Amino acid sequence: MSIPTGRHTGTCPCGTGRPYAVCCGPYVSDGLPAPTAEALMRSRYTAYALGVDDHVFRTWHPRTRPGDTRADPSVRWVGLDVLDVSGGAEDDEEGFVEFRARWSTPAPDGQQGEQRERSRFVRRAGRWVYLGPT
Repeated sequence: MSIPTGRHTGTCPCGTGRPYAVCCGPYVSDGLPAPTAEALMRSRYTAYALGVDDHVFRTWHPRTRPGDTRADPSVRWVGLDVLDVSGGAEDDEEGFVEFRARWSTPAPDGQQGEQRERSRFVRRAGRWVYLGPT
């Protein structure tokens, strides 16, 4: 189930502990460019958690973006840990973010798992975009 971005209040799903409105909200809801690769990765996780497919689409490099970027609606993203960041600062052209994202599915299956990835981000037209896993 997706949550309209303008209606999400409270803590940001990305794990910083900050309010959504001042954390990932400006990137996910308003389309502002993320200043770092890590900020973009966190906003993409948040978009998956909230079901905001257009943010995932627009922040994926067109060269590697699949035809369908919609998240599986039966998966609930329940936690994010950033494990390592290399490059990806405001003045960089490339960066890598390693993360672990936890998920669950509703009953009756009630499965749980995690996705671990080292993601590559690059600048395209001055904006950070997700290129893919390394």
